[in-house]
Amino acid sequence: VKAEKEEAWFGMPGVCGEPEARRNVPESSGVSSQHEPQVQQQLGSPCGVPWQPPSPTTWHGPADQETSMVTQQHWHFQGLGRLELQAAGLPEAQPGEAAESSPIFLPGSEVGQPCCSSPPSEEVQSWFRAIPPIPDEVVVRQKRAPRGSWKVGTLRHGKRVYTVAISGSTHHVYTCGSGYIRVWDEGALHAGGKVPQAQLDFQDRQDCVVTCKLFPDEQSLITGGASQAVTLWDLAPTPQVRAQLTSTGPTCYSLAVSSDAHICLAGFQGFVEIWDLQNQILIRKHQVPVYASRCVDITGNMFWTGGEDTTLYSWDLRSYQRLHQYDLENEILSITHDPGEEWILAGLRTSDIAFIHTLRNEKFKVVMKKYTRHHSLKFASCGSYFVTAKDACISGLEAPSLQKLFQVEESSGILCCDVSSDNQYLVMGSKSSAVIYQLLY
Repeated sequence: VKAEKEEAWFGMPGVCGEPEARRNVPESSGVSSQHEPQVQQQLGSPCGVPWQPPSPTTWHGPADQETSMVTQQHWHFQGLGRLELQAAGLPEAQPGEAAESSPIFLPGSEVGQPCCSSPPSEEVQSWFRAIPPIPDEVVVRQKRAPRGSWKVGTLRHGKRVYTVAISGSTHHVYTCGSGYIRVWDEGALHAGGKVPQAQLDFQDRQDCVVTCKLFPDEQSLITGGASQAVTLWDLAPTPQVRAQLTSTGPTCYSLAVSSDAHICLAGFQGFVEIWDLQNQILIRKHQVPVYASRCVDITGNMFWTGGEDTTLYSWDLRSYQRLHQYDLENEILSITHDPGEEWILAGLRTSDIAFIHTLRNEKFKVVMKKYTRHHSLKFASCGSYFVTAKDACISGLEAPSLQKLFQVEESSGILCCDVSSDNQYLVMGSKSSAVIYQLLY
């Protein structure tokens, strides 16, 4: 009965490049939802036709030579609709149509060679020359997924790095832990042993930051931890404290900032504080199950909580009513969402990743079945891939195909990770430093 219940609610695809033993595991870690009763049906595309994956990639990055082709039986990838098309930059295809993801070249004797045709007239050429160039800031960039990674530097924080953030505009890195925050400029990313640009000492050196979030404009940073306060930092022209929001709990475990930077969630044991960042006032102290607030996130008018009690909850940000709950059967260590705020990803203690649609009744799980102490997730701003860090290993997975793009093994455990908003750098924190990888395309 349990297996039938899982099959009705979740598809369980494997990650391309994972050993066969991990893919073919018993379906013993299903996920149930507390929705109203609905007709159980096989989850698939909006038209009812199972989605077919793009052709397997044949080029592999230097950090992962194990990425391999996946047989068709592993690609019964259920529960995805618009996400995979948007993530790949493709239009929604009608049933029976093939989505072509390869670049289009003009016909010629070689790929990319222009086709044979008469040159344009001088009148046409002068007309083209009269067109002003398009500014770089308005050019729509192609959504790409990296095909490899390259280690470029190590930032010596000196203590355990519990949380880290990297800016896409300035490539400044913020390493956070006990006693202080260190700020590193772009020059330090490629130079080993360089000193930080600044060190932000806490008034109480016993205070410890365990969670941080950059604002969408990357001009501000918010931090929380064992300090009985959530701190707002102005980052430009020089980092300094803007305000300290006095908390009602001793330790803030996680933070989430809305896409418009108006609302912040701070997760404490048994409750979530909802802050108005514009006016710096506490809107509400929202009670949640005592072990369901280690992780928090915001998508639109909903917020999400999860933790040791193995259940992921969604709440209405206006009425504060509980909307849904999903029993993931394993401890939730991290929560993140895609840039379109359509999907929530939950990283579990067993290394599994649960995918839940924020608006539709669609969900599935990637089953790994490997116990991990730490599990961090971060979706790239371009939406075409996400990274998952488990203990000493970090991987990049393409969305929606779950093709493994790269994999890095570190010598010590990875406690946290972040991807720059320009998708150029990956940074991960460990017991005494932060390691920088440049993503290769």
